[in-house]
Amino acid sequence: MKITMSGKGFEISDSLRERVEKKLAKLDRYFREDVEANVRVAQEKGNRNIVEITIAVNGLILRAEEVSGDMYASIDGAADKLNRQIRRYRTKLEKRLRETAMEGLDAEAAQAEDEPAAYNVVRTKKFPVKAMDVDDAIAQMELLDHDFFLFRDEETDGICVIYRRNDGAYGLLQPE
Repeated sequence: MKITMSGKGFEISDSLRERVEKKLAKLDRYFREDVEANVRVAQEKGNRNIVEITIAVNGLILRAEEVSGDMYASIDGAADKLNRQIRRYRTKLEKRLRETAMEGLDAEAAQAEDEPAAYNVVRTKKFPVKAMDVDDAIAQMELLDHDFFLFRDEETDGICVIYRRNDGAYGLLQPE
């Protein structure tokens, strides 16, 4: 696994880099060597250490974020969250990860860019909208730990949004 690290608010030390490599090496059994993991570490006021790990694999995005008072604890927590995600969705992920998910990865597919707008849009993300069924969309939304997910429905070929309702159930928005 190729690891790209970026730091905000401080310089990344060798020991910090080694800790990330050691923790992510445990995930190598799920991925091929050419998979890239993006690790963003940041320090904020009040002794908040944030670690965000994102692994994009052929339309599937695994993401974990951890905030704590210790940078090493944040690294451990984020790596453990990724491991739990993979284990929780193992049967669905194994098909994608073992068969074709590791081929043809475009690591910059989920790249974000800043763009000023009249309504104060502070961030714009561009990503490929992949055809999938509702169950796969829910699994992807849960892996990202988001409240909604945009996808192309493989049955209708229309753009749909799946979202988590306040009661814990899911809702589906389909265009007419």
